[in-house]
Amino acid sequence: MSKWLMTVLFLIGSAFLTHLIPFSSFFRYLDTTIHEFGHALVTLLLSGKVMYIELYADHSGVTKSLISQSWAIIPVSMAGYVTASLFAWLLFAMHGRGLHRRGLGFITLLAVLSLALFVRNGYGMLWLSGFIALNIVIMAWGVRWLTQWYYLLVAFLTLEESVFGPVSLLVYSLERPHQAGDATLLGQATILPAPVWAVGFILFSLWCAKRSLECFFGRSRRLGKTRRLAPPIH
Repeated sequence: MSKWLMTVLFLIGSAFLTHLIPFSSFFRYLDTTIHEFGHALVTLLLSGKVMYIELYADHSGVTKSLISQSWAIIPVSMAGYVTASLFAWLLFAMHGRGLHRRGLGFITLLAVLSLALFVRNGYGMLWLSGFIALNIVIMAWGVRWLTQWYYLLVAFLTLEESVFGPVSLLVYSLERPHQAGDATLLGQATILPAPVWAVGFILFSLWCAKRSLECFFGRSRRLGKTRRLAPPIH
């Protein structure tokens, strides 16, 4: 079976299973946070100004920014979905190295920066405060299995959202091409229509998902091999 097909099937199965976990919706806001953080970061790198970020109860968000050059709208608009996909890959790469506490600390740091520097609406500030507090409790507790389980839950939910987000964008770009967020902005700024940009985001997210799952299964195989080679304890 093709690795790409396996990636898609695994993501579908993962999405089905994680939706059965109580309160899993709470953690799906992390993908939105990273998406908007990506917009903000690239805006600042291009000497623009970030006015604010808002996170909404329907898992959507918006970044209001000012840019000095008209061409900058292209990299700024691309940054959201690209950053979210790369971030999901990074989480699994850290899992592959067993860096769960360090990865959780990194996630918490980004949430703190988002809260301190960018997010200004009540719902977004409330969610970030709760997420940061929960992360601190998990890290302070120090139980290894719980930290790893919690980290993988966040990682898989972030991975799923990083892929299904662009899929939803494609649907919007086909049905309402003038209301498809980043794809609409890119379609207006370039010669490529919004659906083409949405497809590009999907393909990139799937590539990152494939690499993420390679990290996940690679670690599982290494752990299994280590257990088999371990000498018996008498």
